[in-house]
Amino acid sequence: MSEKTIRHKLRPFSLLTASMALACVTSGAHAAQDSSSTVSQSGQEITPQENDTASLSDHDSDHSHDVTHVTASPMNVLHESIGLSRMPQDAMHTPQNVNVVPQVLMQQQNVKSLDEALKNVPGITASVGEGEGGMAGDQFLIRGFAAQNDIYENGLRDFGVYTRDSFDYDHVSVIKGPSSEVFGNGTTGGAINIVTKTPHLGNSYQASFSGGSGSYYRGTLDVNQQLTDTIAFRLSGMGNENDVVGRDRIYSHRWGIAPSLAFGLGRKVSFVLEYFHQNDNRIPDYGVPVVYAPGSAIGRPVTEYGVRRTNWYGTTYDQDNTSDDMITGRLTAKVSPILTLYNDMRGGIYHRYFSASQEACSNMTPGTAAYNNNVINGSAPSATCQSDFFSTDPASAQVARNGGVGGPEPYRQSDWSIQDVFSGIAHLKTGRFRHEIIGGFDIEYVTDHRQNYAYGSNRPSTSLLDPSPYVPGLTLGNCSQYPDRLVNIGNGVGRKCFKDSDALDVGFFLSDQVWLTDYLSVKAGFRWDNWNSHYSATGGSTATPDVHYGQNETTINPSVSIMYTPRSNLMVYFNWSQSTTPLSMYVTNSSEPMNRTNQSAGPERSSLYEVGAKYSAFHDRVGFTAALFRLEKGNAVQTDPTTGDISATSDQERNQGLELSASGTLLRNWMFYGTYALYDPTITRAGSSTSKQGGQIQYVPHNQATAWTSYEIAPRQPWNMTIGGGITWRQGVWLDQANTARVPATVEFDAMVAHHFNNNWKVAMNAYNLDNRLNYGSLFSNRVTPSIGRSFLFNVSAQY
Repeated sequence: MSEKTIRHKLRPFSLLTASMALACVTSGAHAAQDSSSTVSQSGQEITPQENDTASLSDHDSDHSHDVTHVTASPMNVLHESIGLSRMPQDAMHTPQNVNVVPQVLMQQQNVKSLDEALKNVPGITASVGEGEGGMAGDQFLIRGFAAQNDIYENGLRDFGVYTRDSFDYDHVSVIKGPSSEVFGNGTTGGAINIVTKTPHLGNSYQASFSGGSGSYYRGTLDVNQQLTDTIAFRLSGMGNENDVVGRDRIYSHRWGIAPSLAFGLGRKVSFVLEYFHQNDNRIPDYGVPVVYAPGSAIGRPVTEYGVRRTNWYGTTYDQDNTSDDMITGRLTAKVSPILTLYNDMRGGIYHRYFSASQEACSNMTPGTAAYNNNVINGSAPSATCQSDFFSTDPASAQVARNGGVGGPEPYRQSDWSIQDVFSGIAHLKTGRFRHEIIGGFDIEYVTDHRQNYAYGSNRPSTSLLDPSPYVPGLTLGNCSQYPDRLVNIGNGVGRKCFKDSDALDVGFFLSDQVWLTDYLSVKAGFRWDNWNSHYSATGGSTATPDVHYGQNETTINPSVSIMYTPRSNLMVYFNWSQSTTPLSMYVTNSSEPMNRTNQSAGPERSSLYEVGAKYSAFHDRVGFTAALFRLEKGNAVQTDPTTGDISATSDQERNQGLELSASGTLLRNWMFYGTYALYDPTITRAGSSTSKQGGQIQYVPHNQATAWTSYEIAPRQPWNMTIGGGITWRQGVWLDQANTARVPATVEFDAMVAHHFNNNWKVAMNAYNLDNRLNYGSLFSNRVTPSIGRSFLFNVSAQY
């Protein structure tokens, strides 16, 4: 199978992106009337001159959980819905720290992906990928703990492994800390819930086009059409082509569409039907290697020693092509004044072809697996990469591109999933006590099938200083052609062709919030789950037998909260909750952790202790939050970057600290959004030799902050102008549990300027990383990815 054949089969129709952009601009120019100056967070642009009385997103009218909120500033997120029936309160009255990225902030920053939206949330780190599984896609950590399986859309799990575009987002909520009582297994550091745009009453039409640095071209479309008094249709679409400023040969060509239909808007029974499709053809970026200078025990990115940030060490075979489809139905039935029932169901189909080169620059010992995986014509030029780089002839340094396990090698992945969550919310009184009781069940099933491919020989090394992606003579074949050249799967599985995994989770949840007085309430709940998973690796090399493993875990995750609300705009709370993550939790987006010895290993167990306060001040124009927390985690899982083995290490970790936020309209026409986090991340018990007792948890900074502000000059005047800017700062972090590799601090300055021609048209310019600082985005223990360089993006948009 040739590289050209694979690309021809999987590359999306490239003209579709340009067609979408053209359609967006054309639609905006010929949009119908029905223009309105009403402020909405459901996709309509929100501007400071219209922020005196902004209503909550119209999309919640059909799934509002019996709550309607009014906020005086669209940037004040405390009264924003979290976006799922199992958490019916807004962020203000949820007894847990919740960071919300609102629609108005995403518009001002011209956010284009989930990753860009989450840069506004402290404590979130992106990871590159692990072992032979490759991963990539959206891989996040919250407060230092993996959250790649904790991405939700409208409260339902999104199992896909892809880079999520934000064209269909209304807002994004990040629930900090263990939340298994709500979401089920996982959520050690928290959960990410995306709230999408859905139909609303009234008509609205939006289109935008962006272009700028890095050959960036992007068009979006958002049309809402009321069909009857209770039925509305909405269509969101996107086409996007771009390179990456500051990185050679990296690009993304993607398009997406999200139609939705709502019935029964404003009625007691309503139903929303949504479909989502995204197709993406991109080049994976595994970044630059970490090296150790002579006499130094601390490794640093090779770019810190003068190597160009643009260097990409992949090959022409590298690609990450995804096609993702989800269909969702959400039913709301207000049975009586005291009882509302919900049923949310989603089916997903995910296809992916992934091939990446995992670079390394170290000194390899002859005879080791790492050495053998990089032998070319009897020698391994990359075996002395590190010492060559720091010698008198650094140009002789050669980078290995085969990884420690001879991979990741190309593979094709096909997954499907189905999930159904039925829940009910009852408001009762027993004597003088009020109750809010939430209960229901959650059933989900996911299956993953992967077919591995193999190269006919090791991928040749390339120059560290001047890399080339071309690998003449390298051939790519299937399992029958090169069975002994398949990737060597970790945990002793061996070189297998097919890998199949599936998991069934059945959960029941129940909670009761009791108001002891008008101001004091106590909430207690639990969730029971049975997690039954299977994994097999078959075919390929006969040097190791086929394997079939399984794991069955029954877990109970409780939570207890105390809330004091002396006024509707003030809450002080205490929360204790636990979460459980089985070893086999990551079916679709990780390497395979199970083997004969650890398939019966205990799950990760986490506990959260948090006390905090939330205050919506100045007539709901500004919201403030503060939270002190302590998060403890036991039996932590680690991935060996050299062998790819995944194991339960018995490490015990603790992250404790302070998180602050302020957002809203400080003065008329002046908006602000800011967050700060102070962490003390410590390995309290090192259960393996690869961890440092008393060391700092990898990827977690001690300090982190974000700030964004905007001010509109002369609103509604022909000479109006909006100016804005912000900073993202993250202190340097350790890349491994042994604290032997480190990445420096991230500091990024962004800015924007915009002008409204009238109530319908706007032009804007965004600037990113203004000082062109060398920052690092995605992190892993032996490599990091440089972030985007200085870039500019022009945008023209219309709304009616």
